[in-house]
Amino acid sequence: MATASTKTSSVGAGLGLGILAFVNLFNYLDRYVVSALFQSLKASALALSDAKLGSLMSAFLIVYTLAAPVFGALGDRRGRPRLIAFGVFVWSLATTLSGFAASYLWLLAARASVGIGEAAYGTIAPSLLADYFPERRRGRVMAIFFCAIPVGSALGYVLGGWVDQRHGWRTAFFMAGGPGLVLSLLCLLLRDAPRGGEDSAPQGTPSGAAPAAAVSPAPRAPRSIAAETRATYLRLAQNRPYLLTVLGYAAYTFAVGGLAAWMPAFLERVRGFPRGTAAIGFGQIVVVTGLVGTFAGGWLADYCRKHSRDAYLWLSAAATLLAAPFVWAALTTASREAYFVCMVVAQLLMFLSTGPINATIVNLAAPAERASAVALSVFTIHILGDVLSPSLIGVLSDVTSLGAAVEIIPVAVIGSGILWTLAARAQARSRGGAAFALGGAP
Repeated sequence: MATASTKTSSVGAGLGLGILAFVNLFNYLDRYVVSALFQSLKASALALSDAKLGSLMSAFLIVYTLAAPVFGALGDRRGRPRLIAFGVFVWSLATTLSGFAASYLWLLAARASVGIGEAAYGTIAPSLLADYFPERRRGRVMAIFFCAIPVGSALGYVLGGWVDQRHGWRTAFFMAGGPGLVLSLLCLLLRDAPRGGEDSAPQGTPSGAAPAAAVSPAPRAPRSIAAETRATYLRLAQNRPYLLTVLGYAAYTFAVGGLAAWMPAFLERVRGFPRGTAAIGFGQIVVVTGLVGTFAGGWLADYCRKHSRDAYLWLSAAATLLAAPFVWAALTTASREAYFVCMVVAQLLMFLSTGPINATIVNLAAPAERASAVALSVFTIHILGDVLSPSLIGVLSDVTSLGAAVEIIPVAVIGSGILWTLAARAQARSRGGAAFALGGAP
């Protein structure tokens, strides 16, 4: 149990959340601005094919995915604010350099380098937030932090589309990357809270799982960071509720990544929307549904958790399964009006899970292993998710058509809902088994 002396003040926690959430907007803006520029890049002197356009997102995600475990290990052992500031500076510099690209390989290298910076930020920031706030508030906290997914992504579409129309794709990269070079300094103001200081369970015991699943190892002779990291990731991989949660998140990320990368081009080619209007219009849907869905999901999950400690996963599973038919309808209907209604409903339902799932990932890990838990999640969801989907859809589009290629997306949505259902059941069984082992009722 955390004492008053170890808890982060409410003012300091609120300031930390505000800084991290604001910076996270630029995280996703920089990530998705390139999607709004696909058609201009295709028509530019670079003359990129659909497969090459898809590879720009995949290259970023490959580097992001491979770098995440490294920064996860560092985040559990080193000062987190400096690592976060480093990440913000690197991704912003790489985005700015994208605007100077004179060839496909230059642009590919610049977009891949964005992944280094975002890996540092994306793996460490959630673990720091978990140490700012108690378990009962983490659904809402993660909802606020991850509202950057819809808002930042939408800003990437809207800013990218608007600037591209008026000043060209190079200027869009400059305007997306520039602010982060300054924001990296703001991250140095963050307080590195004590790990596990806000947890109600004994340190080393994850919330909602069997204590043995993530208990910290007994004291032993000092080992190298590499050996400790391998042991940490092995413990996480053996935590069944955590593993199923992450695999479900991977299927979800496959779907969301495919939509994010290809919807502007899909609306232009298949639905006949004017260039620029497609990116801006999709961005408007994402920002509105993302804000409403993400905040509603965070607050609803925290409310339901008062009655069931498995509520985060059950809510995410139900919402995602309900979203699947609406995703299919939005991608297959010929009516613009039906597309709009179905896409709004689908996005609202899918964004409900943002806060609960990310809170589940940190709650299922021991306090000293949370950056690693986020890092392993990042590695898995991207290597099995949106590393694959943009390029796969691009390849299928070159072989068949973009309209046919995107039909793999709702299949992934269904898979996500099924896996989260299994994770909720595994979490309940794990906790029941722990209660029995400790002499309580199963």
